[in-house]
Amino acid sequence: MDAYEEQAYLELNHWQQKMLKKPSLASRIAKGLQNKINNIIPEKAHKVITVTIEKMVKAVLFGAKYITAEKLASGESLLLRESYIKRQISIYQKTAAVEGAVTGTGGILLGLAEFPILIGIKMKLLFNIAALYGFNVKDYKERLYILYIFQLTFCSQQRRNEVFHLLENWESYSMQLPADTDQFDWRTFQLEYRDYIDLAKMAQLIPVIGAAVGAIANYQLIAQLGETAMNCYRMRVLGMKRIGS
Repeated sequence: MDAYEEQAYLELNHWQQKMLKKPSLASRIAKGLQNKINNIIPEKAHKVITVTIEKMVKAVLFGAKYITAEKLASGESLLLRESYIKRQISIYQKTAAVEGAVTGTGGILLGLAEFPILIGIKMKLLFNIAALYGFNVKDYKERLYILYIFQLTFCSQQRRNEVFHLLENWESYSMQLPADTDQFDWRTFQLEYRDYIDLAKMAQLIPVIGAAVGAIANYQLIAQLGETAMNCYRMRVLGMKRIGS
């Protein structure tokens, strides 16, 4: 490993410890606050969001616009790859922040319209990150890996522990994946995302404060997604590098 890879490896170890923490008192309190916010939002809005998430997530596996991602030549250094990736994350953060601020001014109606847009932004970023690390996003299993990264980022701490172990042992786990995508646990996937995202995003549906919440929440959520994706791929890239060294 070179100096940059060694530093990335240290950052990866620190991130892994964070992923394996037990649910804290703060996270339990946040869950209570989340439930209160949910009670403000009409049930009809909740149903629309749930259906939208499920459709958008399924579209990732088959949508041509998502698998057209930026690429780098094979053999490029981790430093160069991650320089491009960090630039992509920054661009997507700004895009999502502007989009969140605009839709947040409209309360429930525009807030609901924003959910599929934000999911699309997140998924496109993940596909770009995967390609920049050198993985073939046209491969069905690589697209499932992307979905698990998405879930790892936006789920409860308890579920996060489970998903992390799955990704940590991806090579062996991926061999057991079903060939039929309908066998994938879509319900758990979209429910975990909705439950996690509610606290950060549902307040955006409330008039007056919606614009500020939308901009800040979107910016932070994209940053969190970028960090998770980078470290998930580092587990594979640096793991392979160390085995081969």
